[in-house]
Amino acid sequence: MSISAERKQELIKEYATKDGDTGSPEVQVAVLSERIANLTEHFKSHKKDNHSRRGLLKLVSQRRKLLDYVKAKEEARYQDLIKRLGLRR
Repeated sequence: MSISAERKQELIKEYATKDGDTGSPEVQVAVLSERIANLTEHFKSHKKDNHSRRGLLKLVSQRRKLLDYVKAKEEARYQDLIKRLGLRR
């Protein structure tokens, strides 16, 4: 259900705003989106796993807060990020 270290490093490299960047909102949202996608796949075969579902809801809420922060700071950055991640909003 969690993402591998290699995949996480790929996401960091792809979404980093500068070299060595691991904490920018773009990177955090990308990592959260990957974890959300993995959990969503998990629920297709484990429908009654309500403990993990609670974790999924927390991840979605955390991603939403980060996206709201980016949108408040810089609208263009927000639009670019959701386009790159393929999010609906």
